[in-house]
Amino acid sequence: MKVVVPKLLSQAGKDYLTDHNFDLIEAADNSQESILKVGKNADGIILMTDPFDNKTLEQFPNLKIIARHGVGFDNVDSQFAGKHGVWVTITPMANAATVAETTIAEILDLSKNLTKISDEMRQGHFDYKSSHMGFDLANKKLGVMGYGRIGRLVAKKADALGMDVLIFDPFVKETAVGRLVDRDTLISQSDVITLHLAVTDETTHAFGKREFAMMKKSASLVNLGRGALVNEQDLINALRTKEIQSAALDVFEDEPLPLSSDFYTLDNVLLTPHIASNTVECMARMAVDSASEVVRVLSGEQPKWAINQVK
Repeated sequence: MKVVVPKLLSQAGKDYLTDHNFDLIEAADNSQESILKVGKNADGIILMTDPFDNKTLEQFPNLKIIARHGVGFDNVDSQFAGKHGVWVTITPMANAATVAETTIAEILDLSKNLTKISDEMRQGHFDYKSSHMGFDLANKKLGVMGYGRIGRLVAKKADALGMDVLIFDPFVKETAVGRLVDRDTLISQSDVITLHLAVTDETTHAFGKREFAMMKKSASLVNLGRGALVNEQDLINALRTKEIQSAALDVFEDEPLPLSSDFYTLDNVLLTPHIASNTVECMARMAVDSASEVVRVLSGEQPKWAINQVK
């Protein structure tokens, strides 16, 4: 059986598939066009973050599984896939610790203005630090929106830094770390808000003008979840007018973020190119976990981490 994988997939994932006697078809990148070009007869696909639309899916007559390399699955219509006999799986055990670490790293960067001060230093502006001081995290309120695997680890790490953790998740009834509060309380009281929500009809663009108006002027927004969670134009306006102090963004509606984006004109936003799980160890775990789901399904077994049902 044939499996399409992106060329940049960790070697550990490729080895797992070949060790189980599957033929690999390497796509130059993970765009649906490249996948379709080289692997129209594929039985399985390992998919990263690029969109994979329904029209493309219908052109794969032998396809039985799309194994997402990660935990988000908003780039593929899982219900449509299920109706066409295609499993969609994720790798929920592979990246939570890494994404939580990166979230804390970006919060630390924002709080101490590290990247901007370093950039100014390289230009000889050694006194830039004097007019751009950071702020302590100890005793500040961190609002964690979404309390799944990643949110829980972020809360635990922030608690260890001495932060007062506020948590909003309508599906969570108790927590060993921090305090559960309602959505508006979290938004209005937090000094830093970090988003770890799934993209649904209710959460898409749900963080916008109203929420920025509720936030403290000294507050910061951190988004390592999905770009669709935030109304980007409302955020740009809030940063430009200093309605909020700063933001750190690792995800965007359009990726890679176009160089024409107004985000690049702002000096109070930290921009990173979807690096939340970008470590050697995490990439290997996601590659092996996604490959293992392909092996299970193509061997006639049930997947472990399916997010749909096949009809």
